[in-house]
Amino acid sequence: MLNVSNIDLHYGAAQILYDVSVKAEPASVTCIMGRNGVGKTSLLKAITGHHPISSGVIDLDGNAVSKTLPHTRAASGIAYVPQGRDVFPMLSVQENLETGFSLLPRSERTLPDEVFELFPVLKKMLGRRGGDLSGGQQQQLAIGRALVMRPKVLVLDEPTEGIQPSVIKDIGRAIEYLRDTAGLAIVLVEQYLDFCRQLADDVYIMDRGKMVHHGPANDLDKKNVRKHLSV
Repeated sequence: MLNVSNIDLHYGAAQILYDVSVKAEPASVTCIMGRNGVGKTSLLKAITGHHPISSGVIDLDGNAVSKTLPHTRAASGIAYVPQGRDVFPMLSVQENLETGFSLLPRSERTLPDEVFELFPVLKKMLGRRGGDLSGGQQQQLAIGRALVMRPKVLVLDEPTEGIQPSVIKDIGRAIEYLRDTAGLAIVLVEQYLDFCRQLADDVYIMDRGKMVHHGPANDLDKKNVRKHLSV
């Protein structure tokens, strides 16, 4: 579904990513872990087109998208839930969800039932402003907004950050549903080890802009793997 091959990324003269490769398959969760500042968010920005890569290739369904703009990648099926959620604070919950309509043909501009099945609280708050929601509710709204786009690949940047445990469980159940029932390819950047271990099929670990480990989730219990995650 998504194949990132040997990419480099620079911010000006500073190189951030070095020969990074990642694959995400349908009906699987690919978790990317690592300490703060190792390039995880930069990798997601490369995947979603929010920052150009210097070299390498990004393919979606066998089609190169490396040079396409973010809205083109979104229309191709890549939905992005950024760190910090970025909901529109002055728009209602319904209006926030409907921003996902912009890439859909008119006939498909409806809110999917699964958004409210996964996050029932959103249905009760359709008229409330996004900025009035709690952090956990905003995270659910951001994921729901991404699902409105009917994506093939869902890219999540630290969805558990600053979220209460009960909502983390709801988000975990939603990710399991989207993998097992909807068949999405899910790319998850996460620092919460137990959350990643519970959900991931494949795990990549980054350090200083490079991939230093790739393997199944149970590898996270190995000492030589955990050393890359310790502060």
